Amino acid sequence: MARRPGLSPTPSPTLSPNLGPPPRRYEYVADGPAIYVDSFATIRREADLSGIPADAEKVAVRMIHGSGQTDLARDLVVHPRLGTAGREALAAGAPILCDARMVAMGITAGRLPADNAVLCYLTDPEVPDLAREWRTTRTAAAVSLWEPHLEGAVVAIGNAPTALFHLLEMLIAGAPRPAAIIGCPVGFIGARESKDALAALADEHGIDIPFVTVRGRRGGSAMASSAVNALAQEAE
Repeated sequence: MARRPGLSPTPSPTLSPNLGPPPRRYEYVADGPAIYVDSFATIRREADLSGIPADAEKVAVRMIHGSGQTDLARDLVVHPRLGTAGREALAAGAPILCDARMVAMGITAGRLPADNAVLCYLTDPEVPDLAREWRTTRTAAAVSLWEPHLEGAVVAIGNAPTALFHLLEMLIAGAPRPAAIIGCPVGFIGARESKDALAALADEHGIDIPFVTVRGRRGGSAMASSAVNALAQEAE
């Protein structure tokens, strides 16, 4: 599997020598650095981060930035050791295991501290047959291919509730334990329940793995990859 699964390259177009911007018709901020700074200032002004562990505050801020929802903070459930565990794992070179290519593509390579491998097995040729045999989704089946890389890894699930359920079932059955789980699947069927199961993993099964999740139906690739980016480098 490629380190960073991506899109097929396309040739750059031949630009016209007369190329220029269209006439400016709207009033908006067009300065990239200013947009970036003002965005994070807005988050810190509007979001209530008082319930977030101090070492995970920037994770919460990044997830809010990725979703555009300052009320997200009230629904975040953050393990007290998430920040420390996730940062230490990435600094030591841990791979990042993603349920979907959209999550993988949202991870900023330049922020990764150890040229960490970003792995997604959804398109592996074994996956369709496994999914049919096990009567599950392809995303869930692909999670089983993580097992050789799972010990000490950082897991980022942003799309499929079935992927999170499958991972939890693997862990309960004795699979190697990752260093941290970012569990943010989105949707109407199983999303809420899978994230509740993650939050209850230590109490119900004695498996205490640092995690972050968001209650309810919200989630998504942008949230999951934003959390990885925050763990990879503390600078906003």
